[in-house]
Amino acid sequence: MERMRLVIDELYPRLDEVDMIISSATGCGVTIKEYASVFQYESVYRDKAAAVADMVTDAAEALARYEFSGSKRKVAVHTPCSLQHGMQQTGTVEAILERAGFDLVAHKDGHLCCGSAGTYSLLQPELSTKLRSNKLQALEANDPELIVTANIGCQVQLSGDTPVMHWLELLAESLPELPPGSLRSPLHKPSNH
Repeated sequence: MERMRLVIDELYPRLDEVDMIISSATGCGVTIKEYASVFQYESVYRDKAAAVADMVTDAAEALARYEFSGSKRKVAVHTPCSLQHGMQQTGTVEAILERAGFDLVAHKDGHLCCGSAGTYSLLQPELSTKLRSNKLQALEANDPELIVTANIGCQVQLSGDTPVMHWLELLAESLPELPPGSLRSPLHKPSNH
């Protein structure tokens, strides 16, 4: 819990400066969203934890309303359990990539876990390996050029014959190169000066 307090101590004083806290790793985002319940009985951190948790959003949710131009690369999307169930963003990554022009290949059992699930892969290695094998078989059935996911644990778990990357990396590759300094960080509100 000490690391959670450190995160709160770093983020809470900055909440007035930002519109949201964007998480690019679904496992981290869903954990920070749980801070409110973790600290609900701790008077010093209860309100701070709740305020931080309320500001966290997944990158998919934050980018869902924007349009991007991608390529026709053939991509299989693995939606992590933490994005589907924890962040309640089923289908959001797929919709963004599809609108960007990527060729998303269908696969069965998209709702099933890849076997990573935090420490699950360490504590239940046999079952984790079986889940991984089933997931890769489903994802690779229609010969995608690459597999994308939204969580580093899943990305590591699914590494194999087909390249695996974070979906934001794929999206970033498709963006035009912009001159340095042409974009402001989306985390900072414009100054009133």
